[in-house]
Amino acid sequence: MDTDLQALLNELYEAGQLNDTHEQDRNKKNLNLEPETAQLLSVLIRSSRRTSLLEIGTSNGYSTIWLAWAAHAFGGHVISIDRDARKLAAADINLRRANLREFVDLMHGDATRIVAELAGPFDFVFFDADRISAPAQLELLMPKLTSDVFILADNVLSHPDEIAGYLSAIEDLPQFEHMIIPVGKGLSLAYRGASI
Repeated sequence: MDTDLQALLNELYEAGQLNDTHEQDRNKKNLNLEPETAQLLSVLIRSSRRTSLLEIGTSNGYSTIWLAWAAHAFGGHVISIDRDARKLAAADINLRRANLREFVDLMHGDATRIVAELAGPFDFVFFDADRISAPAQLELLMPKLTSDVFILADNVLSHPDEIAGYLSAIEDLPQFEHMIIPVGKGLSLAYRGASI
């Protein structure tokens, strides 16, 4: 990653932290991914050459930039969904600043409805939004996943009660290996290999 892009990511993360410290309304918080979690996602994407990514929860585009940067080297593309038009507008600006806008489709609306209409297939899915609706979205996505796929979710350690239903759904999936990685706010990583 070049220094200009790293500087932009640092700027966005710091601005997000400042905003979230002073903002009382949860809907107006950026709630950005922790940098070490974002870097781990990037390493996974690059090392396994993922090309068809779905992100649920765009916010201001901080994590989206990490995903798009990692995937675009292999001709990859990201679809990112958020229900907040204001946050998507910020993400659009930030992706343009990062010179990665062409590698991302930003979609506005209810993620469950949008996921139901997406064709796929996806080889990398990242949940970082409403944890309560994630199990329904996961169920809709199952027929739209490649045989070799990563499914990840943030906030496992920070919001254990809210994400419990999702974790239960992940544990029930056949042929998936699942682990909790104590990075950032806690990352759920599920993987199904093509040979299984």
